[in-house]
Amino acid sequence: MHPAAEHSPLGKASEYIATYTPSLLFPIPRAAKWAELGVSATTLPWHGVDFWNCFELSWLTASGKPVVAIGEFAIPADSPNIIESKSFKLYLNSLNQTVFDSPQALQACLEKDLSAAAGKPVGVRIRSLGEVEQDGVVGLPGQCIDELDVSISNYEQPQPELLRCNPGKVVEQVLHSHLLKSNCPVTGQPDWGSVVVEYHGPELDAASLLTYLISFRQHADFHEQCVERIFLDLKRLLDPQRLTVYARYVRRGGLDINPYRSLGPVTPDNRRLVRQ
Repeated sequence: MHPAAEHSPLGKASEYIATYTPSLLFPIPRAAKWAELGVSATTLPWHGVDFWNCFELSWLTASGKPVVAIGEFAIPADSPNIIESKSFKLYLNSLNQTVFDSPQALQACLEKDLSAAAGKPVGVRIRSLGEVEQDGVVGLPGQCIDELDVSISNYEQPQPELLRCNPGKVVEQVLHSHLLKSNCPVTGQPDWGSVVVEYHGPELDAASLLTYLISFRQHADFHEQCVERIFLDLKRLLDPQRLTVYARYVRRGGLDINPYRSLGPVTPDNRRLVRQ
């Protein structure tokens, strides 16, 4: 378990607080997991962002009328902290009976509180249901590798030794899988996701990538660290000219988490998938 997470609200009974309480936010430093992966705040080999989408955002107008909307939060991948997901949910619930004069006032409040918790400026968009509905549901780019015939029997820990490439053939390729699953390191509950690998480098053996991704199935880690581990393992194997790895996780508690990591600056497409 992450050393800070055992003090978080995860896995504990929690009172529903319906009025504004920013102290509910529980930051978890990234540094310990970065050290486990062999990187630090000054040596991060990636650019990126963690997109959180909130489908249960609600507050009151000055007249007492409720409003519902969808919130999009962009947390920099190099921020000192992640925000523990249950605390994020509890904080958002505390807005339900809180009056804001306008969506802009709510946005400013969210930016202030989330940036303080993350340790870097967090981008916030408040979107109407109609706006998100117009975006629709999208598919992932590139080739789906889920139908490849593979055999695997070890699901406890990620196995980078499974990965293979063809050093003599350089390609530009996009591969994706919907078979990513890991477990919450605190509650043990499953986290389901779809993962995309975009790269320019030695040809990655698609079957080996699939077996590697499946080896995360019983692994306990947060969403962000799973994506960072995949990114680093592929970077070591391929030494690519370009590499982007991102995952779109299934919503839990009204929130989905979507970490993006890339060798260069990235402009993610944050439209939802069919399972989101």
